[in-house]
Amino acid sequence: MISKKSKQPKKSKRLASFSLVVMGTGFVATIPFQGSFLGGLLQGGFEAGLVGGLADWFAVTALFRHPLGLPIPHTALLPKNRERMTKALVSTLENDWLSKESIRDKIKQIHFTEKILPVLEKMLHSDSVKKGAVSLVVQMISHINLEKITPFVEKEIKSSFYSIKMCTVLQSAINQALIREYDEKALDYLLGKAEEWIRKSTTKNQLGNLAIRALDNIKLDGFLQFALKSFQNLLNEEKLGSILQNFLLSVVSSLRQTDNPNRKALLLHVRTELKNIKDNKELLEEIENWKNHLIADWEPAEKITGILQKAQQKALAFVQDSKFVDMYLLPFLTRFLNKLKEDPIKINIIENWIKKGINSLVEENHSKIGKLVQENLDKLDDETLIHMMENKIGKDLQWIRVNGAICGFIIGIFLTGIKALI
Repeated sequence: MISKKSKQPKKSKRLASFSLVVMGTGFVATIPFQGSFLGGLLQGGFEAGLVGGLADWFAVTALFRHPLGLPIPHTALLPKNRERMTKALVSTLENDWLSKESIRDKIKQIHFTEKILPVLEKMLHSDSVKKGAVSLVVQMISHINLEKITPFVEKEIKSSFYSIKMCTVLQSAINQALIREYDEKALDYLLGKAEEWIRKSTTKNQLGNLAIRALDNIKLDGFLQFALKSFQNLLNEEKLGSILQNFLLSVVSSLRQTDNPNRKALLLHVRTELKNIKDNKELLEEIENWKNHLIADWEPAEKITGILQKAQQKALAFVQDSKFVDMYLLPFLTRFLNKLKEDPIKINIIENWIKKGINSLVEENHSKIGKLVQENLDKLDDETLIHMMENKIGKDLQWIRVNGAICGFIIGIFLTGIKALI
């Protein structure tokens, strides 16, 4: 189907040809009447119109091809000067119509964020955006390389542990122990275990045996040695063990009483020593070294990888849940856009970033505009290019022919009239 635009040049061309035919016919028809004033006047007008029409026909035709197919010099101007024309067209596009400066000036006038943000708000609730957002988040989570993250996490954890000062931790632990009276609880626990051990029959035997050997090893002089031997003859291993067992049970029982002065003195000593640990530099240094050696020998990579894998799977399940988009993602994006619109500083930063990016693209690819035009023009042969140009500018050129015939006719009448009057 031929469009109206393609028909217009043909109509103009027919009108131009018709005007030329009218002038030629009028010139021939007025030849018999050239003796009269009116006939001569008309003949002069038609003659001048015919000359003007032919001259303009020759000029218009010479732009695109050789008139009547004759290789007349300085005709078929467009085919002969195609390369120079295309270069001029490319140069005009690059340096005048679509120059870098004109594009930059136009970019400065456009407020991209004002146009983009409303579009984003409308698109947020579309199914395609929801699916795309979920798919993007899933892809981001799935493509996380846990093996590369694990060494980093391990390094950070160890670094955090290395930075912990054991003196601070120890002092805090001691303070909490004293506040919660763990020292008394520990003492009661130890006394309980001691009482269990003392009450055993084997313990009594061990105590008796230990006492006999101790007595045997005591060396005294004179009467004291004789008295010691007499004492040993009165007591055997079992009796000594029973005496010591009862004595120790009595001591333990007394220490378990909260108001016992010995218990209070013992706990006071323990608490004093615990509070003074912070001043024991050798102990603190030893604890610090122990901590560093422990961390250095610790290899948590496998455990960290397992934890990260579980976290990744939970994150994927959470994102793929039907509630994720409506309950979490969309409200988050909506709040983000609302806060963004209320923050002119951020808007200005984004605006400048967009314009900077577009200007960079223009700077890098501006020369491709001319190359693209050049490539498209090079794809066309001379006949196709001329046909396209005739369709685009042929209408105006054909009106030049019509105007030439009409103007020539009017000027011819005018000149013929002057000549007749003279």
